[in-house]
Amino acid sequence: MSLVKAKLVSTDGGGTIEFMFNPTQLAFRQRINLTKNSGARTGRGLPKVNFAYPDPCTLSIHDLMLDSYEEGGGKSILPNLQQFEKAVNFAESGEGKEKRPPTYVFTWGSHQFIRCFVVEFTYTLTMFLPDGTPVRAKVDLELEEIDESTSQPGMGTPATVNRSGDNRSSRKGG
Repeated sequence: MSLVKAKLVSTDGGGTIEFMFNPTQLAFRQRINLTKNSGARTGRGLPKVNFAYPDPCTLSIHDLMLDSYEEGGGKSILPNLQQFEKAVNFAESGEGKEKRPPTYVFTWGSHQFIRCFVVEFTYTLTMFLPDGTPVRAKVDLELEEIDESTSQPGMGTPATVNRSGDNRSSRKGG
């Protein structure tokens, strides 16, 4: 079986970001937004809780490695980091300075986990050549789910993302 790399595949022209090394874990988070009325109390004296709506699912990917050292030739890792940076600095790149971030589908092999945008990108440069050229970095990403209805027709959005069967047990493989 050959190694398949994880990717962020753009659904609106933002390009594909292929990971140099696959993640070691994917951390999903789903919450329900609650409203509490401090004046209304239950029989036990607790505030009455109203279930407002579910928050979007978030996916955290930590400690992604980027490494150009093995390629030799003093190649900097910065161009690889710029791919991720464009996902959050979208107003500075692209035609017409877009008003919304590029959207992606996080895929790994045949699995399409989440339709999303990058809400946070953090990196740490961890290895340098003697001349100061950065050749290794560790990246953390925070992705937030977007509803398919926010996509516009004709954007080339993969039609096979289906979160209805996506749950904690299916992500664990059973």
